[in-house]
Order: sequence, then structure tokens, then C-alpha cells
Amino acid sequence: MDRIDRRILRELQQDGRLTNAELASRVDLTPSPCLRRVRQLEQDGVIRGYRAVLDGAAVGRGFQPFVTITMRHEDQVTVAEFERRVAELPEVVEAHRLFGEPDYLLRIAVADIAAYERFITDVLSGLPGIAQVNSHLTMKQVKADRGLPVGG
Repeated sequence: MDRIDRRILRELQQDGRLTNAELASRVDLTPSPCLRRVRQLEQDGVIRGYRAVLDGAAVGRGFQPFVTITMRHEDQVTVAEFERRVAELPEVVEAHRLFGEPDYLLRIAVADIAAYERFITDVLSGLPGIAQVNSHLTMKQVKADRGLPVGG
């Protein structure tokens, strides 16, 4: 990956809806080689997809706490089943397995605190192997995801 590829990645992370002509102009290429580079970055798995970034409140998912999970049982079968079920839950918008304790960090997106309480009580606490669930409520978002730093 050279400096032009990195420029392409920076531009697309800022605005994934750029036309190829606009992108080519921003990275000082003609459209044809720019498109070839973008397609190669997609083929290589560097660019994994494109999506719109939504406002949680506008779509009824404005309450987004973080949850840490400590597992009681960490055998292969329990962990695999827990992870499979978490991946299927639409309210879980991010899930990470951690080293040490706690074992998992989840970001949940629901309408409000009442919906969150129902989700914890009716859904999350029923998943296999869980010993402890801790909620972490944020005061404000200090920095939003702006994409990955692309050196060079």
C-alpha cells in the first residue's frame, strides 16, 4: 500500500459516498486508475464495506450503554454458544472479548432506560455462562468513531 492508497482510504473514511471522479480529483489521479485502486483495496479486504452512520436517537436507539460481562463458565462450548447468541441480538451493536476480567465488553443500543432494563432482565441475563453483568452509562460522547488512522 502506497501513499496514494492511504489518501484514498482517508478520503473514503470521511465520505464513503464520493463519486469516483470526486475521489480521483482529491487524490490527484484520473478516474480510471483511481477506480482500479479502490477495487483492489476492496478485493484485498482493506475496504470491508460501506455504510451510513445513523443518529441513534433518530431511529429509536438513543440509549447506548456499555456492558461488561464476567463469565462463570469459560469452557469452549459455553463460550461458543454465548458468542453465537450475542452476535444474533440486534440490540448488541458491538461485542468484544477481552483479556483478563471482565471477559466481554458490549455496546447496547435501545430506546431508553426502561427498554435497557427489559433487555438485561429478559434477554442478556439468560445467556449461558454469565456470572456478572455490569452497566456503564456514559455522560456524553467525547469523540465519535472517525475511522482508522491511515499513516503516511
